[in-house]
Order: sequence, then structure tokens, then C-alpha cells
Amino acid sequence: MSKKANHRSSTITQGVARSPNRAMLRAVGFTDTDFEKPIVGIASGHSTMNPCNAGIGGLAARAETALREAGAMPQTFGFPTVTDGISMGTDGMKFSLVSREVIADSIETAVQSQCMDGFLAIGGCDKNMPGALIAMLRMNVPSIFCYGGTIKPGRWKTQPLTIVSSFEAVGAYSAGKMAKEDFEGIEKNACPSFGACGGMYTANTMSSAIEALGLSLPNSSTMANPDAEKGDSVARSAATLVDAVIKDRKPRDIVTKQAIENAVAVIMATGGSTNAVLHLLAATHAADIDWTIDDFERMRLKVPVLCDLKP
Repeated sequence: MSKKANHRSSTITQGVARSPNRAMLRAVGFTDTDFEKPIVGIASGHSTMNPCNAGIGGLAARAETALREAGAMPQTFGFPTVTDGISMGTDGMKFSLVSREVIADSIETAVQSQCMDGFLAIGGCDKNMPGALIAMLRMNVPSIFCYGGTIKPGRWKTQPLTIVSSFEAVGAYSAGKMAKEDFEGIEKNACPSFGACGGMYTANTMSSAIEALGLSLPNSSTMANPDAEKGDSVARSAATLVDAVIKDRKPRDIVTKQAIENAVAVIMATGGSTNAVLHLLAATHAADIDWTIDDFERMRLKVPVLCDLKP
């Protein structure tokens, strides 16, 4: 690796005075040659709090292997998640939008305190995506986003299901318009696998927008979490990131006002979540891009809704 590739992490790994630093890093697996490699963080949203993030652990492990193979030294750390689908209707929902800032701050804290040369973020829930995006744009160090992937559709009798099917069943059953058998059948089959909620809700909307921005690999937002192609995409993302670290390619080199327009066009064309307005306003602020709520209306007038999606 070139000197440039580890120019940030050399702050904590090089020189006589950094011997204690190296001693601590040796305890977590560093060897003599590893101190010359770029240190690349893996910001993992893995948790067993929800299906959206429960499948991320294996993806983070895949990223770690791929980073080592590409010549980097990976370091994995986590960030918290609020599950909107569980928290809605409770006081827990008060933490949802706040968690976006907590996620961004958590990633920034780890990357900056350890002088990482770059980082790969893996998220699978509503605020994971914009939180990681804000951190990427705010720090402006080489980074890439990997979506944890959408959930597979459930099925009850002949009906395809998403989590919204269960919400709708509550109303139908409470109104006496649905049999108990069907109410329970929908509940037990709505979420058949790991992955984010299966519709153009916030998670799938923001992952599509981030792909359109150029901060994740092409087609990576269309993959389901349980499918093998998702792990393969994460591995390719890791290799792409190491190349960006070597070439010092940064998020703000990619995310321009035109890139924001592309992302908003994708959101409009796919009938994406209105939460994208909140999140992209925050992201453009982090990137110092001139973008206002009126720009969403400007794009809406130009872009028709082309499809109604349930991934």
C-alpha cells in the first residue's frame, strides 16, 4: 500500500511515541506488517432487535474478509437502531428521528477517534441509511454504504404479505371484518426472513437514493438480505472502498447538486417515502449543498411516478 493510503491512521501507528498504541492494536490482531496498511472501519448496524438488522452480522464478517483480501486492516464497530415498526404508537417513537443523529455521531466518533483511513457502513433500518449518509458527508473520508437488504415477501393462503399487511389486519380484525385464523396467519407469516420492511418505505427509499447518489454500488439496493448476491455485493463494496482509500476518493467528490437531483428523481419515480425529504435536507446540509424543500417540488413537477413497488 502507498503511504497515502494510510496517511490518517499513521497518526496512531507510526513512530516511537506510538508504541503503546501498537501494543493495544496487537491485542486485537495487528502484526508488524499491518501497521503499514490503511485501517478501514466497518460500521455495523447489526442487532437482534428487529429483522431489518438481524442479518447484518454475516455481511459485516464478509466485509472484513474482503477488506483483508484487498490489503486493508478492518476494524468493526456498532451503532444503535430504533425500530419504527415496533416503536410506533409508543413513547419509544420519540427516539426515532433523534436516532439518526446518534447514528451519525456514533460513526463519526469511532472513525475520527481512531484516525481511520476510510469506512464501510452497513445498515438495514429507516434511520441507519440517512445516519450513515450524514456521517459520510460530514467527515468526507473515503467511505461506502452497503444496504443490509430488503426482506422477502410473506404469504398467507394466496395473499402476498409485508409488515403493512399486519398493521391493516389489526384494523380489519378489530372491526369484525377478518377471522381470527386469518389475523393470526398474517401475523405469523408477514415477516418470513431477515431484511428491511418490504415496500418503498424509508429503508428501501433511502437505500435507492444512496445508490443513485453514487455512494453504494449499482443494483445493491435491489437485493434481498437472505440472498447470496447480497454478501457478494458487500465484498465488492469492500474492494471498491479500498481502491477509493488508495486514490483518496471522497464522498463530496461524488455527491454534487446534480447527484442529489438524480437521487430525488429516483424517489419520485418509485413513489418513495416522504421521509426522504427530511433526510436529504439534513444530508445536503452536511455536504454544504444548496438544496431546499422547494427543490423537491421542482423535481416532482419534472418526474412522473413510474412504478408502485413492494420489493
